[in-house]
Amino acid sequence: MVMEIGIALDVSRLAHAPQETVALARLAEERGLDLVVVTDGTAQRTTGLDPWTAAVWLAGSTSRITIGAPAGGTSPPDPTDPEAPYPKVQAKAEDSLDILAPGRIISNPAGWVVAPPDAKPEDLAGAAESDLPVVVPVHSREDVERLAALVAGRDDRAGVRRRPAAVRAHRKPGIDYDGVPASLAETVVEPGDPPYRALSSTYLRGGGPGLVLRPRTPAEVSDAIGFARRHRHLPLGIRSAGHGISGRSTNRGGLVIDLGAMNTIEVVDPARRLVRTGPAATWKQVAAALAPHGWALGSGDYGGVGVGGLATAGGIGLLSRNHGLTIDHLRSVDLVLADGRQVQASREQHPELFWAVRGAGANFGIATSFEFEVDEVGEVGWAQLALVSTDIEQSLRRYGELASAAPRDTTVFLVTGQPRDGLSTVQLFAVVDNPDPDIVVARLTPFLELGMLARQQVVMTPYAGVMGSAADVGPDGQHGFGEPNSRSAFVPTLTPEFARDAAAMLRSGAVYFFELRAMGGAIADVAPDDTAFTHRTPAFQLAAMGQNDKRLTAVWEPLRRHFDGLYLSFETDRSPQRLLDAFPAPVLERLRALKRRYDPDNLFRDNFNIDPTGDPAAVQEARA
Repeated sequence: MVMEIGIALDVSRLAHAPQETVALARLAEERGLDLVVVTDGTAQRTTGLDPWTAAVWLAGSTSRITIGAPAGGTSPPDPTDPEAPYPKVQAKAEDSLDILAPGRIISNPAGWVVAPPDAKPEDLAGAAESDLPVVVPVHSREDVERLAALVAGRDDRAGVRRRPAAVRAHRKPGIDYDGVPASLAETVVEPGDPPYRALSSTYLRGGGPGLVLRPRTPAEVSDAIGFARRHRHLPLGIRSAGHGISGRSTNRGGLVIDLGAMNTIEVVDPARRLVRTGPAATWKQVAAALAPHGWALGSGDYGGVGVGGLATAGGIGLLSRNHGLTIDHLRSVDLVLADGRQVQASREQHPELFWAVRGAGANFGIATSFEFEVDEVGEVGWAQLALVSTDIEQSLRRYGELASAAPRDTTVFLVTGQPRDGLSTVQLFAVVDNPDPDIVVARLTPFLELGMLARQQVVMTPYAGVMGSAADVGPDGQHGFGEPNSRSAFVPTLTPEFARDAAAMLRSGAVYFFELRAMGGAIADVAPDDTAFTHRTPAFQLAAMGQNDKRLTAVWEPLRRHFDGLYLSFETDRSPQRLLDAFPAPVLERLRALKRRYDPDNLFRDNFNIDPTGDPAAVQEARA
């Protein structure tokens, strides 16, 4: 057992010599001690040093040693006590200190054991049996040197990789931290580790997972799945780049398998335009790698999205009307199944699994590699237009007419939000897959009818220029917080009645983001039963987001009569009824049968769960 030893500094006794407090903490760090705990031996808080302030100062005055700073309780403050800490302010202070000194702070006094000032080595060893660091009150340099001599004599650290007490203090219940597979031990991240903050949240959702496993190879993915099987009582998130709207690639207190290290892009057969990508490569990176060859692969509308999530859901993008969905270009996928087996699914190998992965992949395994047949795509017209509409109902109706009637080389997405003073900002994002600038202008000009043109940017560029505007995710990770609230639907045709109801929803103020993605063209060329994504004929895909889920539901429900299905990538309502919107009953039953074959224990259940034991009839009845 590794015995960790530290010192306890009573700031009430050292208030007359505050610099001596700093000197003792620095000496403890120099001598190899593990922890400095700040305590206050008096109830008088109007004079002397405040323990929390002193702890912050000591953290800034040292570089390695863990700082113990009792932050007090989290119960509501006593209104009669002007000095009682307010929980939210206290929590913010703790979070701030953790940012400034990551992995070095213990704010819970249960994170250490206090021994008597005159404790002998055998006393310290007995106290350390709790697996907590032992701190001894000190008042002088001589006290610190005495403890340092004990540290110098210990030899139980050799060959042992042990996280400091500040990290162990953040561990969540129900997780076998010491049982992490050896293959993953080098890269695994716990809540107290410095990299944790960069890995805890996603693009839109704040999270606090209990453990982040970061495999680098398919074999390590198998090990991570094995660990997850031993923790089936916990949520399990699978993450490629962490952009997903549903936010299910993070959680609170559970496990996350982060595939961020698996982001390679490789041309495997130039003659056939076959390209292999890792799940964590972003579409911005893929587009940049394909551009020198004169190739492109349609991929949504934002380059920061990861390959893994989109390529197992559908991929409705700015090239889709001319080249089809992303999944239509998938030729094979390497998967690690719930039992840890590594398989390749294609039309020739595991064809049923290959069918399911293209539209419902999150339920059947972890994709570690994708092989796509990409398209020859030269320069395209890329337009970003902003217009001001005085009649959003009329603008929506006219957009529906123009976008549906446009040639298949033209894909136009519309984004708007709540009107202000009767005016709506309408943003159009369009790609014209044609290298002739005059044709590009001709294709786009009719859309200027939607409002008064306020801003325009139209350029000829390789597809990489379309994806290249996305921000790169830096070392500090994603910054989502709270819970996203989003709804999704397919609209068979954009009728005047839909335009009227959608305009009413926008005027309600419950929706801050509203997007219509034009479909049709090559999307409808593929038979509905070719993939688990069966919605091949709708004219548009709709997404709406709001701050409050209850309000969003209230304004969304009146529009349901216009819908036929939904796209799971933009849906946060995880009720069972939504599965039948995403997958018609015969498709859902086919998926359940495959789930019983490939994941009978329902390990992959946290992203719109296709329960292998579910009863489609019961779901249909609940939906009705």
